[in-house]
Amino acid sequence: MSVRDFIAVIPARHASSRLPGKPLADIAGDPMVVHVWRRARESAASRVVVATDDSRIRDALLPFGAEVLMTRADHPSGTDRLAEVAEQLELDADAVLVNVQGDEPLIPPALIDQVAARLHDDLEASIATLAEPISDVDVLFNPNVVKVVRALSGRALYFSRAPVPWNREAWDRDAFAARPALLETDAWLRHIGLYAYRAGFLADYLDWPPSSLEQLEQLEQLRALHHGHGIQVALARVPHPAGVDTADDLARVREFLHGQAGDQ
Repeated sequence: MSVRDFIAVIPARHASSRLPGKPLADIAGDPMVVHVWRRARESAASRVVVATDDSRIRDALLPFGAEVLMTRADHPSGTDRLAEVAEQLELDADAVLVNVQGDEPLIPPALIDQVAARLHDDLEASIATLAEPISDVDVLFNPNVVKVVRALSGRALYFSRAPVPWNREAWDRDAFAARPALLETDAWLRHIGLYAYRAGFLADYLDWPPSSLEQLEQLEQLRALHHGHGIQVALARVPHPAGVDTADDLARVREFLHGQAGDQ
């Protein structure tokens, strides 16, 4: 790999509590995971790999010419699955992998490139990720939306499901709703779950037990901060469309891509 090369890895599980078989859900005639793979192929990645534990996903991808790696079924997270990919591919410790979520069929290739470049630009960081400003009160107070606070250097200080940083003078939802100008700042950032990792970090990550902060917030990136690893956070250069978590999300994406196909 050259100095700025990276590999895009798409972890894809068939099991899903909300939408079983989600990677194979039909969208405009093709499985969802194929749409994600195509988006990743439009990025600057030197290689795009789908990592799955299910032969049905592998078999759906092979006719399209996708590279598929079969991984163990017992991985607790996509990060653990990426670590196995790095091990199978025998990557150097400095090799960069971008974790592209398998339920984001609208992911802009520019964001994949951006998060990889951010990690390449900070040689002492182990991870890079993205964020975007929050301008909606309901989003700020939604525990399903992860917030991130970062330093002047761009390094993450903390990730939380709570509305951090906390505004002492306007401390509840009603106060923010009454004074929307409070959100006209870059202090509140929504974390975008797109990550670039160094392969050496992934190997170390597997040896660490979950930290207490990670267990409280249910955010695995806190394990890296707990162990002193730097996480670079860039502001997304283009809007990040929501992924597919629910049946309503799936219907929305189907409608959008069907409309795009109709316009061609």
